[in-house]
Amino acid sequence: MSYVLKSVFASLPHMERGVAKVLGGDPKGNNFLYTNGKSVIIRNIENPAIADVYTEHPHQVIVAKYAPSGFYIASGDVSGKIRIWDTTQKEHLLKYEYQPFGGKIKDIAWTEDSKRIAVVGEGREKFGAVFLWDSGSSVGEIVGHSKIINSVDLKQTRPYRLVTGSDDACTTFLEGPPFKFKCTISDHSRFVNCVRFSPDGNRYASAGADGQIFLYDGKTGDKLGSLGGEKAHEGGIYAVSWSPDSTQLISASGDKTVKLWDVGSGTAVTTFNLGSGVLDQQLGCLWQKNHLLSVSLSGYINYLDRNNPDRPLRTIKGHSKSIQCVTVHKTDGRSTIYSGSHDGHINYWDAESGENEEFVGKGHSNLVSRMTVDESSRLVTCSMDDTVRYTDLSKREYSASDVVKMDMQPKCISVGPGGLTVTVCIGQLVLLKDKKKLFTLDSLGYEPEAAAVHPGGGVVAVGGADGKVRLYSVQGNTLKDDGKVLEVQGPVTDMSYSPDGAYLAVTDEKKVITVFTVADGYTEKSEFYGHHAKVVCLSWSPDNDRFATSGMDMMVYVWAVSNPEKRIKIPDAHRLHHVSGLAWLNPNTLVTSSHDACVKQWTLRN
Repeated sequence: MSYVLKSVFASLPHMERGVAKVLGGDPKGNNFLYTNGKSVIIRNIENPAIADVYTEHPHQVIVAKYAPSGFYIASGDVSGKIRIWDTTQKEHLLKYEYQPFGGKIKDIAWTEDSKRIAVVGEGREKFGAVFLWDSGSSVGEIVGHSKIINSVDLKQTRPYRLVTGSDDACTTFLEGPPFKFKCTISDHSRFVNCVRFSPDGNRYASAGADGQIFLYDGKTGDKLGSLGGEKAHEGGIYAVSWSPDSTQLISASGDKTVKLWDVGSGTAVTTFNLGSGVLDQQLGCLWQKNHLLSVSLSGYINYLDRNNPDRPLRTIKGHSKSIQCVTVHKTDGRSTIYSGSHDGHINYWDAESGENEEFVGKGHSNLVSRMTVDESSRLVTCSMDDTVRYTDLSKREYSASDVVKMDMQPKCISVGPGGLTVTVCIGQLVLLKDKKKLFTLDSLGYEPEAAAVHPGGGVVAVGGADGKVRLYSVQGNTLKDDGKVLEVQGPVTDMSYSPDGAYLAVTDEKKVITVFTVADGYTEKSEFYGHHAKVVCLSWSPDNDRFATSGMDMMVYVWAVSNPEKRIKIPDAHRLHHVSGLAWLNPNTLVTSSHDACVKQWTLRN
């Protein structure tokens, strides 16, 4: 039995209000780069559904940049570690690792020969370093700033020059190598967020929180002027990116616009309006071949359209926060993957193309803990905002009439025939039908953790924190305890009946999965061992024989009831992150979601 990774639907960049996001581009112009959490995400610019995720930093990664050769990427994290790794192999082997200073790395630049690297950030003893890529030995000193350095760039033609921009509202200009301080320039009145040399090295631009963009001579550092007269933007400017021919540049601003500038005349040729909400603030941009990209505070990546500046050519959406649950649904022969995240967002993805969109309207205001699809093609979700929602999948928009308020926080939901939903809340079980509460059972004498409605209806199995599974029957509008108790190895974490109702699988905190046979009154059971830590979720294959489980050990296993010895082990499905959601598109395709905010598909081979 083997498996192969079929697709990666990548996370969006991690964004923070008022903090610039550096996007990297590969020298050939095919890919672009950004970071989220501990991951560096590489995406194909023509088809962003093609993505690769590098997760080897033990800490949050802030910035990643391709070497001009295109063979290596340097990435820097919050602890001050720089990792330089191979781009040509799928394994992304580590070439070198350095710690230029202790503290967050905010920007990285390479010399055009791919031999020297400059890094800047929030070091405790210094704010920047410049060194040889293959030995780490210093090739100069970055001095002249009294505060955090936000941005650095190296002139891509000889003689080399280095420029930095800092929270002290200054830029410094260095000559080298070895790089020596030449002068400090204090033209900005607030933080300097971004400094960038033109590709031909003739000029560099600095952009700041004061809404100004200044231009300087790339060789001498002499000021040449500013863009847009008094002010380039109404809000702070977070990023600039030059055109390949060095005649134009784009700038991204908190005023929710991106501007395209003609550098010669100092005037804006086009103003791209990206919206009116706070989440439409523009915190990063990249000019890559003929693509103009910008990134919004929402994490959305916009492909700007010069012919229609008020509407991007395309907007890449997805999750920027960890995904907590996932499910799939098929309509008209096309499969859709639904995912719910830590911040209450629900997204839907075309399983083939990766095209995705989020539900419209006002939805959950907190973590979406579980989701499933009922027989009326409604997505049933429960959230830490103490609600259960029913969202019509033909409309995919939230409505106030589709929400049911719970008395206690819901943890798990299961649906059955006839519009039946059982919700497990803290200390109680709630039976719902047609979006209304029918019955609440509390004072249970145990803490319920998970529930499963038998596909035939009539029976509900409830797993407790006491390591027991209790069976209830649905009688009219009530739940009645049948007095039947099944034992498992530890506190129950998840449970599900097979699609045909023949088996009940239960996962627990003691690393075991127990499968009961329903037909003989649940007396026959088999146990599946393999996880090294608590098992957190499970999902049955449509073939009624195989099921997948994931655990806090970062492992995913696929088991078969017919042959307990036969299992597929997928280690590091989402490296350094446990898998939070599992679903099957078909008997040979498994979908996983995780706290890395990515959705992956795996093809299983017999």
